[in-house]
Amino acid sequence: MAETRRKLTTIFSADVQDYSRLMRADEEGTLATLKRYRDAMTRLIDAHGGRVINTWGDGLIADFPSVVEALRAAIDVQNDLAGYNAKTADDVQMLFRIGINLGDVITEDDDIYGDGVNVAARLQASAPAGGIVISNTVYDQVRNKVAVGFEFLGQLEVKNIDGGVPSYAVRIGASDEAARRPERQSEWGRSAEQSGRSATAPDETVAKPMGLTGKLMGTLAVIGAGLAAVNLLTWRGVFWAAWPLLALAVLAALRWVRANSKIDSVIGTLAVAGMALVAINLLSWRGVFWAVWPLLAIAVAACIRWVMRQRNSVRR
Repeated sequence: MAETRRKLTTIFSADVQDYSRLMRADEEGTLATLKRYRDAMTRLIDAHGGRVINTWGDGLIADFPSVVEALRAAIDVQNDLAGYNAKTADDVQMLFRIGINLGDVITEDDDIYGDGVNVAARLQASAPAGGIVISNTVYDQVRNKVAVGFEFLGQLEVKNIDGGVPSYAVRIGASDEAARRPERQSEWGRSAEQSGRSATAPDETVAKPMGLTGKLMGTLAVIGAGLAAVNLLTWRGVFWAAWPLLALAVLAALRWVRANSKIDSVIGTLAVAGMALVAINLLSWRGVFWAVWPLLAIAVAACIRWVMRQRNSVRR
């Protein structure tokens, strides 16, 4: 009789977006590509200390003793497969969706079961093609340890879990196409549900589109132009609109930093704070450049962050 026990582990769930369409177009070619991509994924999972537990249809389940290494493996997988896809036509690209959850599971022989696995599969089903979605239990462990951005998606509805699961999208420089939410459940989601591993099809209200930066920038620009126009039309010798314009510029810069996955969010935020201080000093100039001292502190903090990030990169 198989031995069953419980353990806390990080569950990594992945599947292919639009797998049925790819199979209808070219069964043999799709299967060959799936094998090649899955082999690459397995190598990266092993390199980060993970273990592939099962493959089912177009999907894959793995677990990791380390939450941080699970996310790093997912990032490496998406970056590696993006390189493969860059060499193929758009209509035959194979894009994986990945969900990661930290939870308590039941183990039997080499397999795992339970709500922890269901949550990971549900997160994966809600991820954009080429993207990663993590649970709040994962986010709490990795937010200060991995140099990527995160976007809160709200409560993800999961069968048998009251109140849902708070979820986060991981920003790894995905394209606008990859950032759009998938419209239907994958083959893996259906197969896993039949085997008791995963939950329901994606809820249309769960995940929000992430390409909002341009709209926000445009809104802030319109507000700024309106304030400047009001100031000029009611001119009394003082350009008071400089202060709200500075606040709008800081908001826009912070949003841009958060939306740009190539920039460390902490260093970017510090840079914006430094520029804001310089602007405040100049707008309230009294003959003293007092901003030099907080700028020095900000520079030291940015250097410490950069050194820590480099150290983490070396460890990878």
